[in-house]
Amino acid sequence: MIAFRVAQGFFGAMLMPTALALLRETFPVDKLNAALGIWAGVIGASTAAGPIVGGFLVQHVNWESCFYVNVAVGAVALAMTLLFVLETAPSPAARSFDFVGIALLSAGLFSLIWALMKASAYGWGSARTIGFFVGAAAALVLFVLCEFRAAQPLLPMRLFRSVSLSVGAVLNILLMFSLVGSMFFMSFFMQDVHGLGPLMSGVRMLPLTGTLIIGAPLAGLVIQKVGPRLPMAGGLVVTAAGLFGLSRLGTASGPNDALLWFVLIGLGLSPVMVGAADVIVGSAPVELAGVAGGMTTTAMQVGGVLGTSVLGAVMSAKVAHLLPLRWAEAHLPVLVGQNLVEAKSLVSVGVAPVAPGTPHQVAAVITGIAHSTFMSGLDAAFLIASIAALAAAAVALLIKPNLTVMEVAEVVGVVEVADQAPAHSAGTFLEAAGDL
Repeated sequence: MIAFRVAQGFFGAMLMPTALALLRETFPVDKLNAALGIWAGVIGASTAAGPIVGGFLVQHVNWESCFYVNVAVGAVALAMTLLFVLETAPSPAARSFDFVGIALLSAGLFSLIWALMKASAYGWGSARTIGFFVGAAAALVLFVLCEFRAAQPLLPMRLFRSVSLSVGAVLNILLMFSLVGSMFFMSFFMQDVHGLGPLMSGVRMLPLTGTLIIGAPLAGLVIQKVGPRLPMAGGLVVTAAGLFGLSRLGTASGPNDALLWFVLIGLGLSPVMVGAADVIVGSAPVELAGVAGGMTTTAMQVGGVLGTSVLGAVMSAKVAHLLPLRWAEAHLPVLVGQNLVEAKSLVSVGVAPVAPGTPHQVAAVITGIAHSTFMSGLDAAFLIASIAALAAAAVALLIKPNLTVMEVAEVVGVVEVADQAPAHSAGTFLEAAGDL
């Protein structure tokens, strides 16, 4: 299972950067945003279909069928690629592999993601957690230093001369932080607290993902007319409102109480998904479109891990603090040692730690404590996510208004020329770049 999942991830990692590079190569500047809007809408559609189709298969067939169905999907995608996708010329920017850069970036991202995933188990202050974080920081710093010196760098640092591109990478992280974090924890709310099956949980999530399907193409058209800056900032404010609404849910709240907030989150994230891809892929020169696409994908993956890990840590900390207090207030037998660890683990995903044979009245008390504690943790996690979305809205304002793809390309080109120009003319070149 693990080996095949590694293979799935390895080859799947080739798809999204290639898709974004093809869009950048194929569509002219004035149509790129609309194309990215459709791309983001398709991502929303697949995100919506996954939990629903997967839930149906798990409930009515078996869990293995969730993998088998992708064989058919892959066959259709392969046929469409062979029929409709035209080959493009090799990029002159990729004449060799940056093996040192690949190794350092891989080590850095692996250590970072592993530390975030395992911190709750190891302990945030444990030597192992700190060691992985230090290792990640060291590898990533070395990666940046090596990229400045490499003849053919994996990630050309000159791309980050564009403030908008750099901001887009940060916003991609925060986009998936909000989206993945919302869907991950609300699945526990739907299934473990309210007893919905996987299928109905997927259906209840549809307002969030379904809004992305509709909102992303519309956001692409709006961004094409007014630029990405204001739509992205406004979208993040709407996202923050939706996340804040989810943080107000309580033990008396039902699954339907989340629907309005799902709609707001979906509407808010639509311009962010399109705009972030636009300012990264659209800002890069065509020969670096694949690199920009890879940067977009990596930022989204890191954001998804952060969404589950950071919000999960907030959830765990809240549960660890409240559960013993509420347990003691109910005059239940004291939880110690492994029993306490297991109870915290179960309550963190909305499951009541009721042992077999527990009297019905006591089981009801334990269930009430577990669900109220879980909701307190969930509310704290979404409040943090809401604050992060507001901070992201402020970051989005750093994007230059009315910036076009060609202007960024000209800036990069001017700076490159200035690097090679005589000293007496370099200042003129750089002054022109600053004006742009």
